[in-house]
Amino acid sequence: MWGQRYKELPSGSSETGESPNIPFEIVGHLTEIDTDVIDTNYMNSRFDKYLKTLKTEGSESEEFKKALEELHKSFASLSREEQKYANIFLNDVLRGDVVVNENNTLRDYITQYQTDAKNAEILHISKILGLDERKLRDMMNSNITPGNINEYGRFDDLKNTIDKEKAKLYFERIEGTSLSQFRANIKAQNLLREFILKGGFEL
Repeated sequence: MWGQRYKELPSGSSETGESPNIPFEIVGHLTEIDTDVIDTNYMNSRFDKYLKTLKTEGSESEEFKKALEELHKSFASLSREEQKYANIFLNDVLRGDVVVNENNTLRDYITQYQTDAKNAEILHISKILGLDERKLRDMMNSNITPGNINEYGRFDDLKNTIDKEKAKLYFERIEGTSLSQFRANIKAQNLLREFILKGGFEL
């Protein structure tokens, strides 16, 4: 908007021969503001206040509760999943389970918690189904879609590493009933496909 207004200003002399009278100096360099950076910086400033208030006032103080509320409001720019891990991290801080490094931002910790959670999910399903963890990780890092999941036979290759007996025991345990090996195999393949396409989830 301001760029267009700048272009509309008269240049040179007016019809009367006088120079246009501009009451303020205009800088011709228009800067685009990175809202992501602004949101991150604001959230981190609220996080710093949260830590300071926790240390000086304690978790039962009104000041701390206010700082926590302000911090939660700054989460508006985060995804639902990011908010989940942000709150898990804050609870760990409150319990004293985490020593906060002043060189790390809150988003650094959120990213680390997300990464750790995804690694745990991959490890868990790999153990449950007895499959090749490395091949699963490779697929999880390959921008898989329903259309390309079996490109070059990679999904077939991965599902062939499933330990059928382990998978059968897992599904029988969670369903509380006996299953044929054929049905267990289908369930294992469907679970694995869904896990990859959704980018992982807790079992």
